[in-house]
Amino acid sequence: MDTSVSVAELAEVMTSLGMSGSDAESYRGLVESNLEVAASTEGMATPEREPVARRWSRPEPDDNPLGAWYVRTDITGNGAGRLAGMRIAVKDNLLLAGVPLMNGTSILEGYTPDVDSEIITRMLNEGATITGKTVCEAYCFSGGSHTSATGPVRNPHNRDHSAGGSSSGSGVVVANGEVDAAIGCDQGGSVRMPSSFCGIVGMKPTWGLVPYTGILGMNPNIDHTGPMTADVKTNAKLLEVLAGPDGEDSRQLNLPAGPFAYTDQLASTDLSGIRIGIVGEGFGLPTSDVNVDAKVRAAALSLAALGAEVSDLSVPMHAQSGVALFGAMQAITTSMFGLDGCLIERPDVVPESYIAAQHGWREQADDLPANVKTVLIYSEIMRRRAGYKYLARAMQGVRLLREAYDDALARVDLLAMPTTPMTATRLPASDASPEEVTALAFGPVANTSAFNNTHHPAISIPCGMSEGLPVGMMLVGRFYDEALIYRVAHAFEQAEDWQNR
Repeated sequence: MDTSVSVAELAEVMTSLGMSGSDAESYRGLVESNLEVAASTEGMATPEREPVARRWSRPEPDDNPLGAWYVRTDITGNGAGRLAGMRIAVKDNLLLAGVPLMNGTSILEGYTPDVDSEIITRMLNEGATITGKTVCEAYCFSGGSHTSATGPVRNPHNRDHSAGGSSSGSGVVVANGEVDAAIGCDQGGSVRMPSSFCGIVGMKPTWGLVPYTGILGMNPNIDHTGPMTADVKTNAKLLEVLAGPDGEDSRQLNLPAGPFAYTDQLASTDLSGIRIGIVGEGFGLPTSDVNVDAKVRAAALSLAALGAEVSDLSVPMHAQSGVALFGAMQAITTSMFGLDGCLIERPDVVPESYIAAQHGWREQADDLPANVKTVLIYSEIMRRRAGYKYLARAMQGVRLLREAYDDALARVDLLAMPTTPMTATRLPASDASPEEVTALAFGPVANTSAFNNTHHPAISIPCGMSEGLPVGMMLVGRFYDEALIYRVAHAFEQAEDWQNR
């Protein structure tokens, strides 16, 4: 790094910071000496890693008709283990050493990590085979599947409709039976929304239960990662491997002691004594499909036949949860774009190579999709007009929202509502307006995003069909009570043929 600074550059920087800049020369020596100290860090020792040579290939269009795969691999771990023989795809925001990572945006095209994410190491150590990386939405910013630089990801039930986002490709390859499981990441519903649209099971675990080390995030306060599968038992089995501390992820304070034996809870389908609350505010939204509301309500009520106590429940603050989400957008854009993904507010290590690649977004900002541009523009105007006042207010709102759900979960054991208010939306045309692109990106998050902010675990399970498209029901539980969520989800799955509901 060049450590010399001209007086003109100093004056310009000082002016941009609200200073007069007239005495720029006075600061020249001070600034240059600090730059020299910063540059000296380039000589600091960093961990040496052996180059990883892994074979990968771009899928041919005929082998990727729904646009779900980014690259294909065949990386097999230890032969023995709890996941032996399991074919798993991973979302293309997970670091997989020696294999390109795009995160849905041309800005990162060509970036190749040199280290695996923690959960990839865990899966390989338990015998899984990583069969490839799935397409995700640009910077994981969309609940629809129309914003990736590689093109739209198409719903396996109807090619003209969205697969959901941002773990769009992961939802498709599971629904198609191309893999046994996939990994998704969820910052506003990005595991659960594609699971709802594609008709599969997607778990967003309690915040911090699964380490996020080695995964590109949006903001540490909302980043979650979890399994996406065709059935509940496989989902629970995979989470048993993924869960637990890694000693690096700062989200993982005060985790319960393992082992995490979720599959042990699936032996019985008797739900006697379990209380399910149907959250009224999750239904009848401006974007709600009446068929979806009806299917989910009927599915929740059917749990009574298995012994559960099912009742209506009101959580008034759920209707305001979107306010907290959009108030917190400044935190997301600051982490991802202002800081190039560097987590200065936490001790977690982010690869320097990724930060260098992400820094280039400023030269390619016009390549960003309309929904990302909208959030960047909105956040910058907010900063200029009010600083971070509204972000602070949103964080206070999140605390109240968390308390509201905790209060509800003191009265019942699980909350139930539609995962997405609608079935899979139609994909927009390639020349769609910014308004349409943005509406389709954020429309599906109405029920899901709250729980990224409050950190409660939530699962989406298919519970019916409407006009040829799946309907998803979301079950939300207390912190670290994934076992109960799986128990109820599995009982429903065993009792009901959702494809004929």
